[in-house]
Amino acid sequence: MPEVDLLIVGGSAAGFKAAIAARKHEQVEKIVLIRKEQRALVPCGIPYIVGTLGSIEKNLLPDSMLGDTQLVIDEVTSIDREAKTATTAGGQDFAYRKLVLATGSRPVMPRMPGVELKNVFAIWKDADYLQTLQEALEAADDVVIVGGGFIGAELADECRKIGCNITIVEMLQHCLFLNCDDEFCVRIEEKLKEADIRVLTGCKVQSIEGKEKVEHVVCERGERIKADVVIFAVGVKPNVDLAAQAGLAVGEDGGIVVDQYMLTSDPDIFAVGDCAEKYSFFTGKPIGMRLASTATREARIAAANLIHPRSQRNLGTIGVFATLIGDTAIGVAGLTERSAADQGFDYVTGETAAVDRHPGSMPGATELRVKLIFDKTTRQIIGGEGCGGLSTGEVANCIATLISARMTVDQIATLRVGTHPALTASPLVHQIVNAADNAIDKM
Repeated sequence: MPEVDLLIVGGSAAGFKAAIAARKHEQVEKIVLIRKEQRALVPCGIPYIVGTLGSIEKNLLPDSMLGDTQLVIDEVTSIDREAKTATTAGGQDFAYRKLVLATGSRPVMPRMPGVELKNVFAIWKDADYLQTLQEALEAADDVVIVGGGFIGAELADECRKIGCNITIVEMLQHCLFLNCDDEFCVRIEEKLKEADIRVLTGCKVQSIEGKEKVEHVVCERGERIKADVVIFAVGVKPNVDLAAQAGLAVGEDGGIVVDQYMLTSDPDIFAVGDCAEKYSFFTGKPIGMRLASTATREARIAAANLIHPRSQRNLGTIGVFATLIGDTAIGVAGLTERSAADQGFDYVTGETAAVDRHPGSMPGATELRVKLIFDKTTRQIIGGEGCGGLSTGEVANCIATLISARMTVDQIATLRVGTHPALTASPLVHQIVNAADNAIDKM
């Protein structure tokens, strides 16, 4: 039986990063990564396979990055925690010193009539499955996307690039409703509609109709929408079957219970990525927020604690999102106004808008709007949103850094920033600084 220093189960973003990060430690000599899939996908790139990339092959994680890590294509079916062994479907057994579970998540497929019909899809992280989806889309005229979150909106924008007629059906009040405040949701909906994408909000799907293949989507309020392809993009749930069978604790949000060091209820087993329970940076309570960026961060923490126990801590998930629809980007970090109110924060906002170059006549200049949210009691930043051009994604990352550092409105209003005409807004109107300054006036 092969004996390994580190056994990693799962090979998407979290497992991949765990192997790369652990490889840096000389004490971890033998690493084995076991995954079911022959090809590992870049998770966030999946919507872009349809239009921008045009090929599954252009959206693969390169296995060469794993270096000396032994890659095994198989499925772990059981773990014996007492013996510290794992068994695969192919009949292989591995003895481990430490184990990292990175088993990911599964897409949610609602139970309703017609979901078993041909050309009804969810977003599985499986190259062969997505190849079938891509082929179906290339032959389709009418496509219905159920779910108006980031994945649904991005898929819609990509499908229209290959000439499909697109309808988004979202049961909540707005697309991106769980991630953005209303004014930012509305901006994205406007961009979708400008691209001739039909957007139905406050609309719940009741059933899928067709003989062998999907023909219509029926909504509870009466709409009957023609469809050659239906894609469900309504969220994911943690894949914890293996962990549960091994007797590891599972949390109230469905993920494997972990501590701040990414350790499970077994001191020799870590869990990272979508399969692990997430806890809010602000409240410490479980939250259903699963992102590749969060997964890789957790993998780095786990890898550090393999050799130097308790050397790095996960103080909670902030949540950093960004997307691009047409030429308009949205970036979000931390709490929105809606979520801050729901969680009982007494908060104040500061907002500003200015072009992201200076002067405004510089080529490529685009208006960038920023809103920051502060806790009135502590004066610390707890969230922020941006809307503008391509710089918006890094604005969200900057806001997340400010939140992580628990910076106050006063510190941000005097933030040290560098500016350049071709790269940033003018120092006179720097959006993050000025938004904080405006919040101080409200306090």
